[in-house]
Amino acid sequence: MKKIKITLYACITALMMISCGGGSSKQEANAEGFSVIENQLKDKFGNDAYYTKLSIIYNETLGNSITVTVAENPESLQMEEWLQSQDNWQQTSDVTIEIPEGTKATDFMFQLNEKINLKKLGELVEKSKAQLTKEKNIEDPKLHIAFISFPDNGDISKANYAVNLEPKNGGTTFRFSYTLDGELIDFKY
Repeated sequence: MKKIKITLYACITALMMISCGGGSSKQEANAEGFSVIENQLKDKFGNDAYYTKLSIIYNETLGNSITVTVAENPESLQMEEWLQSQDNWQQTSDVTIEIPEGTKATDFMFQLNEKINLKKLGELVEKSKAQLTKEKNIEDPKLHIAFISFPDNGDISKANYAVNLEPKNGGTTFRFSYTLDGELIDFKY
């Protein structure tokens, strides 16, 4: 009886993992999918990691690829660039940053938290797709890239979310940028 319970538990766990979509590469470009990606980033780099770059690029063949420049100890001025492709992480380079005298490294970085998060970015991908379908009559636009744009000068008021979409069969790239509160700043192509 105990063996049946363990086998049943293993099967249920496996089914749950499959139904949740697995790794980052297979996540949908929406709030739920991007929340899963954020949790995987936090698992990889920790809840308190600081970023200067974070982007999610979609490719029909590979799925989502994620690029980050991240520091676990920002005051060391040492960061690492990482790429996740097909759910495999690879460090691509080490980065040493310079900051103006009298400032802290964290002034030029962001964390994934209530103010900046991937769930909001995923919501904005959904919003952008709906707007593009309505205004330009483009059915089923696809994510090209979504990223957090954080200014080099550390002025968080200038930080924004960016979403680039393309028609299903390629062609023109439609670029949306939003404030951290989700207000549209610009839409161009």
